[in-house]
Amino acid sequence: MIVGTVRSQVDRIWDAFWAGGISNPMEVIEQMTYLLFIKRLDELHTVREKKANRLKREIEDPIFNSKQQKLRWSVFKQMGDAATMYDQVANKVFPFIKTLGDENSTYAGHMKDARFTIPTPALLAKVVDLMDAIPMEDRDTKGDLYEYMLSKIATAGHNGQFRTPRHIIQLMVEMMAPKPSDTICDPACGTAGFLVAAAEYLQKHHEQDIYANTKSAKRFNHDTFHGFDFDSTMLRVGSMNMLLHGVENPAIEKRDSLSQSHAGVEGQFSLILANPPFAGSLDYESTAKDLQQMVKTKKTELLFLALFLRLLKPGGRAAVIVPDGVLFGSSKAHKELRRMLVEDHKLDGIVSMPSGVFRPYAGVSTAILLFTKTNSGGTDQVWFYDMQADGYSLDDKRNLLDAGKHESNNLPDILKRWQKRGKESGRARTDQSFVVPKAEIAGNDYDLSINRYKQVVREAVQHDPPKKILAELKTLEAEIMRGMEELEGMLK
Repeated sequence: MIVGTVRSQVDRIWDAFWAGGISNPMEVIEQMTYLLFIKRLDELHTVREKKANRLKREIEDPIFNSKQQKLRWSVFKQMGDAATMYDQVANKVFPFIKTLGDENSTYAGHMKDARFTIPTPALLAKVVDLMDAIPMEDRDTKGDLYEYMLSKIATAGHNGQFRTPRHIIQLMVEMMAPKPSDTICDPACGTAGFLVAAAEYLQKHHEQDIYANTKSAKRFNHDTFHGFDFDSTMLRVGSMNMLLHGVENPAIEKRDSLSQSHAGVEGQFSLILANPPFAGSLDYESTAKDLQQMVKTKKTELLFLALFLRLLKPGGRAAVIVPDGVLFGSSKAHKELRRMLVEDHKLDGIVSMPSGVFRPYAGVSTAILLFTKTNSGGTDQVWFYDMQADGYSLDDKRNLLDAGKHESNNLPDILKRWQKRGKESGRARTDQSFVVPKAEIAGNDYDLSINRYKQVVREAVQHDPPKKILAELKTLEAEIMRGMEELEGMLK
């Protein structure tokens, strides 16, 4: 979460766009992203420039050559005349960023239709000044800033989409602990938040492996990350987001995950990370036939679960967010999907999340579902965790709490207990985490809601004997009667 000062600066940029005639939130985000991208390119080039000067050698992989210096943010922002700067950005800088990356890359494909739509030099000059004033040296601040911008898309939830908080994404990635050998997919990638977090995890924990040689670097940049979405703007924003985070050519494709055949990508992925949109129901006719063969339903949340199983290779694992109804829904399709997860594959764990996690955009109750595709069962016991706090207030303000205290932030405990879940067998059902045997889950119609298994300890309350309570009531009644008689006397 970003501090109030930066938040208000972003709000001022947003207001400037609206006052300048751009009122579509997605268009505002897109144009802001282009400018952030241009600014970030200059920052990256400056870092390489300083390194080269320090080592007294040529710049390694320069973004701008000697003839392109005027395309840099630090140069054009100082142009005194707004009209000159506008011409530079619209006619030279913007065409330049469209040419970045390999001409056959997904980035190039998505940027082909990109348009610079800031209408006036005055608006561009104002936005550049406002954006330049925001301190973005810190990587986390930059990420939080971007998340706050993107959150404005989902003021009331768009097509069932809700921004996944970055700390929840990071928790899920750390629980899955991606490896350089993984092929990672988000079938509803949006702005690529999960893929970015997975890339950052690999860069932090496996940097030597992913950049060991040309082959491993190519695998990381071209073959590791896959994202699907049907929104062209989201694909552009997602591609830029990945490029800014050091992934040159992720396979981010335009694909309606639920309505297309999956013959080309079936069984291709070893890790799925996702929070797909749950928009309600789809027509049977518009849903992919291979998904309907797995589970006959119109509900998108169930269809996405079927899709995850379809896309994973045997041994592949998934951490996905589902609405609570998936865990206890009583329809035939709900029960069948839960049976499949428990009996045909390996259901590893469920983290129940408080309903405030997605505020202020939605108050839905959700859970993180963690499973492994085996096609041969393997569920022995299921690990449950009752998340009660995520480090932020659970109201619409979502203020940062004292993260050092367990009662205000369960996330470090969740990760620690997940990593040692094999030793959780002795924990009582009254604890925040515990395990439930498969046989018990099967006996409960495969109900996976934590409330079915968690035991609540109620404090014993000492009550006075009934005769004493009645005596006190009589005393109170007598006092009330005396008071009424006194009032009547005063009214005579």
